[in-house]
Amino acid sequence: MKDTRARRIADFIEPLRVAPGSTVDLAEDFDPRYKAHLTKPEGVELLKAGVALLAEYQARLAAQDTYGVLLCLQALDAGGKDGTIRHVMSGVNPQGVKVSSFKVPSVEELDHDYLWRYARRLPARGDIAIFNRSHYEEVLVVRVHQEVLDRQRLPGAPHGKVLWKRRYREINDWERYLTDNGFKVVKVFLNLSKEEQRARFLKRIDLPEKNWKFSAADVRERRHWDAYQEAFSEMLSATSTPWAPWYVVPADRKWFARICAAAVLAHTLVEIDPRYPTVGAEAREELLAARRELEAEAPEGAPADPYAAGHPRDGHGT
Repeated sequence: MKDTRARRIADFIEPLRVAPGSTVDLAEDFDPRYKAHLTKPEGVELLKAGVALLAEYQARLAAQDTYGVLLCLQALDAGGKDGTIRHVMSGVNPQGVKVSSFKVPSVEELDHDYLWRYARRLPARGDIAIFNRSHYEEVLVVRVHQEVLDRQRLPGAPHGKVLWKRRYREINDWERYLTDNGFKVVKVFLNLSKEEQRARFLKRIDLPEKNWKFSAADVRERRHWDAYQEAFSEMLSATSTPWAPWYVVPADRKWFARICAAAVLAHTLVEIDPRYPTVGAEAREELLAARRELEAEAPEGAPADPYAAGHPRDGHGT
């Protein structure tokens, strides 16, 4: 079963994967409206199945307590990050998931290296951490808005391609360090078209209940569209690695984007294949002794083991 599901998921997300070492032209290589010939009703059912699969594997991940998973979500404004998190993680145990959003760095954060604030929010073993925007802001927003870089007070004040190449290397090395130590890094870029972003901004303005989501700063940021597309393309080219590849998810259709994000995360968990711990002979004897004691306390007329009475054992253990 595991091999069948793993193969189906891997085949589904393969067109979204940025091959390590490839050169990406975002506008040419990835279509924001791609939907893999699915209809929306089919997509709804697939998402339900994906959410159930995530819930199953998250429970195993927590029980095994060996691996942690970091999901990095990147997108422009209105790309659907919040909705993706809400729908994809709807079936998991919230105790095992932590979501962090990264805004303008604080004075304290600027007094540390640029990865410090992200390292503080990494998952523990057995947990899933989600970065709503991530350390990749340091080669995206910082690249488009040089005044942010100036506030970081780097010694020698490096600029231009030398700086970005250095940061790509540092980020790749950091992610390799994390994966080598049991923390899988899953990277999803929600690829939104310029026209769809315009339509979503207008919806936020037109609908009173969505007014709170809109900021005039969003439109000002949209003026840098071309600069962001260039930054995204170079980032994807330089930082999609064998240990932490990027997946470019078509985001113009929210329902399809959510399916893809769920599939990418599920792919990671299925590949980890976490298992429930098995108990040794001594611990098993303690379990059996505890069962006998509890069964002896059953009230008259009640089954000794109500669970076993409703779920007959099949020979595979208790």
